[in-house]
Amino acid sequence: MPFSLSNKVALVTGSSRGLGRGVAMALGKAGAKVCLNYLNNSEAAEKTLQDLRNEGIHAALFRADASDQQQLNFMVEAIEDKFGSLDILVPNATPDQPQKPIEDYDADFYRQMYDFFVMSPFMLAQAVLPGMKKRKYGRIINITSEVFHCSVPQFSAYVA
Repeated sequence: MPFSLSNKVALVTGSSRGLGRGVAMALGKAGAKVCLNYLNNSEAAEKTLQDLRNEGIHAALFRADASDQQQLNFMVEAIEDKFGSLDILVPNATPDQPQKPIEDYDADFYRQMYDFFVMSPFMLAQAVLPGMKKRKYGRIINITSEVFHCSVPQFSAYVA
């Protein structure tokens, strides 16, 4: 029996390019309706949306800041209103990550990185879990990076 996600709705944050785009495409090819999320690069997001649709994938685009609880709650509500459910969450969004020596970062920037990479997936989980529990179905797929397993010079804030 082939793997199928038909009748499932997936949200991939940070899905306008790179890994997020690839995950969104894979979920869509497995039959899921795909909700793409972006914040800044509307051109890349629109291109990804069109690429998914060209593959016959039912997809929609949602702009929201993955570090803002209110925007995340609004996005999840909009997805559930449009599709009736949100079954799969893949928190993948990342902020800009300048590479420089640790002594050149300030504490506020370091705190922003920590807040983004720890708090964003937490806030997303809080937003999607009530619906998942109500429907007795849900999958949250958290993604990490290879830089968590090996040191990368001048990338310390990213792995804070």
